[in-house]
Amino acid sequence: MNTPALRELINKALEHEANTGQLATQLKTKLKDIHPSIRLPEANPLAVLIGFVTAYIEEVPQVIDAATQVAREAGIEGRIKPVLKVAEQFFLQPPELMSGHEGLDGLLDEAYLAHRLVEEVNDLYIAHLGQPLIPLDTTVANLVAHQLIGEPFANQLDEAVHRTVMGMLDKDSFKQDSVVAYRERLGAPTTEAAWKRWPCFSEQLGVELVLDGQRTTQ
Repeated sequence: MNTPALRELINKALEHEANTGQLATQLKTKLKDIHPSIRLPEANPLAVLIGFVTAYIEEVPQVIDAATQVAREAGIEGRIKPVLKVAEQFFLQPPELMSGHEGLDGLLDEAYLAHRLVEEVNDLYIAHLGQPLIPLDTTVANLVAHQLIGEPFANQLDEAVHRTVMGMLDKDSFKQDSVVAYRERLGAPTTEAAWKRWPCFSEQLGVELVLDGQRTTQ
């Protein structure tokens, strides 16, 4: 996996933001119209949003590195690596619909693709095997990112992810003789212990998402 290249892209985007303030300007214009489900602290909400976007982007190479190491230790690299490779390519070779996007704003779109890819693959694994392929829950963070990106573009990104996942995995993928043995390795104590060494993306970033009267913080 080429996560050093991802981190280099992120560092360049951070430099771009420091020089231009492009993302800060865009988020500032969105503050007054931000979706009511997203709750921000009264003190310096713009800084909180920028911090959230930065952490969300930086999480992608961290997830890829974590998943690669755990997969190697657990002997399930053959299943996980193709998913991670696609997530990586969303950064290194983004789809054509992303053209014209640059800086942290562009990487937010690409990070959203990568995180949503993992989320959709996890949903399929839970449905067929009863447990996720990569047990990192970014659902709330993805919902916040979706709102920040805005519709209809975020919906286009969702559709791109869905098409990608359907091209990678179908029902027959989970009917192979090797699936039972694979599921046992996926849920083995050594695999679970390996994942526990890696913190889930649940840092308190001060961005709350209120759904059905419940409040969740990212």
